Amino acid sequence: MATIATDTVHHRIVSHQDWIAARKEFLKKEKEFTRQRDEISRLRRELPWEKVEKLYEFEGPAGKVPLAGLFGKRSQLIVYHFMLGPGWKEGCPSCSYLADHFDAMTIHLANRDVAFAVISHAPFAEIEVFKKRMGWKFPWVSSFGSDFNFDYQVSQSPEEEGQAQVLYNYEMMAFPSAERPGLSVFFKDASGHVFHTYSTYARGLDILVGTYNFLDVAPKGRDEAGLKHTMAWVRHHDKYTEGYTVDPNQGYVQPEVVKIETKGAKCCHK
Repeated sequence: MATIATDTVHHRIVSHQDWIAARKEFLKKEKEFTRQRDEISRLRRELPWEKVEKLYEFEGPAGKVPLAGLFGKRSQLIVYHFMLGPGWKEGCPSCSYLADHFDAMTIHLANRDVAFAVISHAPFAEIEVFKKRMGWKFPWVSSFGSDFNFDYQVSQSPEEEGQAQVLYNYEMMAFPSAERPGLSVFFKDASGHVFHTYSTYARGLDILVGTYNFLDVAPKGRDEAGLKHTMAWVRHHDKYTEGYTVDPNQGYVQPEVVKIETKGAKCCHK
């Protein structure tokens, strides 16, 4: 029987009838996965909430805005924690890979009572420079000078400086950057009280990446098995070239810090 090999699998070449039979058998597993995902989503919605007691304030295009102000007229808010630290030359390539998917969805979220915002630790002026370069339109504000990023495990806190392990994804671990990716969800009631309903990190963010979902149905899949850092192949969308190469031994490299911003950097973290 003839076969064709990709990097990791030898594929049998069969008749149309045998192909349909194999496809229908695999469809049973896909349907099982869909039902499991629906159940996980239902259980996620049943998780307890915590009231946000701290008054977080962010810097945006119109100046200072509280967390409650990011909801606009919506009762739900999804926040993506984007890895762009104070003084960084550019944002994290992996976060940028996710962010390339954001603009088209915001209008759809808004019409399901969901506001969306991106928050980074860098000062707002630095965010604006990178956002303009990348051509993005989604709301993006700065938590610089606020405890927000520390409290949600997405920036290295003063207490974590020099430590071998930090708190991330609800456990202590080594992490190769001062900034970390994540997604947090909030609800605002009729009285204006804000509640934290959910946060996810690390592989929990996979589902946000539309490109990955397309790659998952392609013959070679994500093609990351031989990479030390799974996203080593990812570039900012303005850096891909026809002949670009990937170093399979490259680990995660934090973007270069070109300056350290100190103005307004007073932290109230205890």
